[in-house]
Amino acid sequence: MISIPKKPINIPKNSQWLSGVGSGSWFTLFLEQDMFIVNRYCPEGTLECSGYFKINKKGFDIKKMYQFSYLSHCMLCTILQDNKTYILNCIES
Repeated sequence: MISIPKKPINIPKNSQWLSGVGSGSWFTLFLEQDMFIVNRYCPEGTLECSGYFKINKKGFDIKKMYQFSYLSHCMLCTILQDNKTYILNCIES
């Protein structure tokens, strides 16, 4: 796992770092109507992917603390909140 790098200025404030074995990524999550938008950035700040995601179950509150976890990539993201695991699946990128 690599340590959290300095956040590039183009990455939104609410982004979260998810470390990986050889690298890591910055993730952001936004709610737009009933869809979530996930953006993933490389450590240097380049947008790697962006898409619209649906969550797998009710109960997630974007206004409360949450954490991106493993497995998270451009087609699927795992989020932890209140000891529950939520899976977001990409439906459009």
